[in-house]
Amino acid sequence: MTGRLRKILAGAALCAFAVTIGGPGGAAAAPGTGPAMTAMTAGADCDSPPAFGAGLSFATSVAPSDNRTSVVLTPRADDPKIQCGVNEVTLRKDVTYATVAGAGGQPRDLRLDIQTPTTGGPKPLVVYIPGGGFVVADRTGSIGRRTHIAEQGYVVASVEYRTILDGATYVEGVADVKAAIRFLRAHAAEYGIDPREAAVYGESAGGYLASMVGTTAGVKKFETGANLDQSSRVQAVVDWFGASDLSRIASDFDPATRAFYENSTDNALVRYVLGPNDPRRLLDVPAAVAAANPVTYAGPGDAAFVHFHGSNDRVISPSQTLLLHNSLLARGVQSTRFVVKDAGHGSLVPDGDTTAPMWSTTQVMRQVTAFLKRQLS
Repeated sequence: MTGRLRKILAGAALCAFAVTIGGPGGAAAAPGTGPAMTAMTAGADCDSPPAFGAGLSFATSVAPSDNRTSVVLTPRADDPKIQCGVNEVTLRKDVTYATVAGAGGQPRDLRLDIQTPTTGGPKPLVVYIPGGGFVVADRTGSIGRRTHIAEQGYVVASVEYRTILDGATYVEGVADVKAAIRFLRAHAAEYGIDPREAAVYGESAGGYLASMVGTTAGVKKFETGANLDQSSRVQAVVDWFGASDLSRIASDFDPATRAFYENSTDNALVRYVLGPNDPRRLLDVPAAVAAANPVTYAGPGDAAFVHFHGSNDRVISPSQTLLLHNSLLARGVQSTRFVVKDAGHGSLVPDGDTTAPMWSTTQVMRQVTAFLKRQLS
């Protein structure tokens, strides 16, 4: 493993904001029960502060993106932030949704956390998919944004999925998210879910998986595990700075960064596409990479999409969301893309970068909740 990759993976493992709300020792609450969300008081700023490791490697330059089919937002780091605690939600932690083969073939429980508004009646489902560079999948991240969405009248389930540390590829990652959606539909009555309406919302690696879920309805290789009588189809996808063509993930960056991704056989992307022991580069296997790309599957009948990308993202090229956005539009799928001017890769930004709070401004988040309201009743 290269020193550069070690730095990236170390940061990814820390790039999450976690809170602990639940029973003693983190025990799962019984279905239909759980503590009220008391960590955020009424009117509290629920911005999730950045938390990541020092010494990360980022691209040194980002080429301008073509924004002709996109909407440019210009929030500032000191703009008003979303507020939490206005409406009460409950949180159930550590709900096992599947038991799968993990590292070394050992059984691995996959878990999710569920936030449910306390107001009566079934609510549409939003499945949150965390990022983590295909190395970690911390379902406790982005608690502020998840809480804000739940308070608008949605059941929000944050899911973990298998990564390269489990020996997994994208096939297992996509299958895990789809298994979580089927589980939640199978237990809709327990968790106050309207099973007819579901969205996925992912950040970074989670945005990639959300896009794969939104474009692969009915693709059998991603439908494995239990509750196969339930549908994993979603009606809406919120894609925050996710990849769409893994062979071009660094196409907007400086030559050294592009060379790292294009010429290396030792990075998380290669492992997530080809598996743990394949010695090839992604450029050597175009068919395998195409099979891992959301743009390959995009077509009529897909879920409606909304994409967000920072114009100064130095981790995933801003053109990645543009590629998928334009592909969806060309194939008759509803898609909107927002470019957050000067923003970086969410909370994963270089030292001294002050743009992370932009992602929790009311200007950005109102576009997320307005999209969900349009697509889910």
